[in-house]
Amino acid sequence: MRSVARGRDRCVADATAVVGGPTFAAGFPPAWSVSRATRTAMAYDRVMSMLMLLLSVTAPQDPGHTDPTVRGEPAASAEPLRFTRRLLAVSPNEGCAIGDVDRDGRLDITAGPLWFRGPDCEARPLREVAEIDGGAYLANNGEHLVDVDGDGWLDVVSGTFFREELRWFRNPGGTALQRGLRWVGADLGKIGVANEITTVCDLDGDGVPEFLVNCWNDHAAVVVFRLRREEGAAPRLEPFVLGSRGHGHGIGWCDLDGDGDEDLVVKTCWYERPVGDPFAAPWRQHRFDDLGRASCPMVAYDFDGDGRDELVVGRAHGYGLDRLLPTMRDGELQLARQPIDASFSQAHALLLVDLLGDGRPGIVTGKRVRAHEGKDPGADDPTCLYYFRYDPAAARFVRHTIAAGDGVGTGLQIRSGDLDGDGALDLVVSGKTGTWLLLQRR
Repeated sequence: MRSVARGRDRCVADATAVVGGPTFAAGFPPAWSVSRATRTAMAYDRVMSMLMLLLSVTAPQDPGHTDPTVRGEPAASAEPLRFTRRLLAVSPNEGCAIGDVDRDGRLDITAGPLWFRGPDCEARPLREVAEIDGGAYLANNGEHLVDVDGDGWLDVVSGTFFREELRWFRNPGGTALQRGLRWVGADLGKIGVANEITTVCDLDGDGVPEFLVNCWNDHAAVVVFRLRREEGAAPRLEPFVLGSRGHGHGIGWCDLDGDGDEDLVVKTCWYERPVGDPFAAPWRQHRFDDLGRASCPMVAYDFDGDGRDELVVGRAHGYGLDRLLPTMRDGELQLARQPIDASFSQAHALLLVDLLGDGRPGIVTGKRVRAHEGKDPGADDPTCLYYFRYDPAAARFVRHTIAAGDGVGTGLQIRSGDLDGDGALDLVVSGKTGTWLLLQRR
């Protein structure tokens, strides 16, 4: 039986890796190789955690006001993180990725129509991205760097909201890349429509990524698409129906049943990972109280050190960031909601990352700018980007401000990597105010 940490390693990645198969640099927040003993050592008195849960006041789902005293704004850190901000490009593109595109040993950035060569982040053309709804959106609901054809160069895989096909764009490599030539696109396969975000996972741990598209339709199937390559044939997708009915806005991986394997969580239900081959049969479905339009992704970690993962979920189209604690009710697993911060809206994208480098990960999230073009609660509130760290002594999350009111928000993805080579993790966000590079200064 795999440990929780190893299980999640196979479903998340945020830095380039070669694991017995194609190189890929994409997906959910980074995994944490933390043993059960270490996680337990981080524990604070469990009674205090339960007391805080009982005393917490549930935040309203989509309130129409912005008073932080009503919202339960968390304590702010006395030692804020320091970042310098750089606007790389202005466009409504909302997807981005980090990886070594030109194989020079330095991390680069891709963001829709452009890629930015590190470390100076010179802008270079990559591909055409269609406009949707008069330019309110670009047709990019998540992009990932994957060596699709096995030639040693990272390619871009990108989904969109309404188009059936998942597409990939071949990295031309070498001289063509240096000359700024565009990457040629092709279809990998059909993935359906009503696509909220395109994600990457590796369920069987073979180093070959799979693609999982979160669908905003509550009654849609959950389908994992396996990347297949045969000599002399174009790369293609092979579908596996993980669940035939039960989906909805929001997706994440969490060991809900405590068996050491990651389970899949969506808006309306969760799917229990089977023992052995994850592709042998559909996963068992369990219903719980509807989560509402949840973030993509929801992130899991044992913050309080009690040996069980908990979920942190943003309210993607309303106000609130919440902690969900697994609990039993009438013999069924449910998720008890504990508010973290209800002072900002549209926490659509989350990233689990250790920005301080001390082995204690936190959560980066913020306001997705114009998520529904002004139709969401708080759409006109100032932009923000925060880092939340759990304080075990106080049994609560503390908020660090990365950016506030200066145009830096999020799109559909938040990426991290050491872009300037100084040993500290930096951030990249791409949304409707542009693509931003945030360099951490210690």
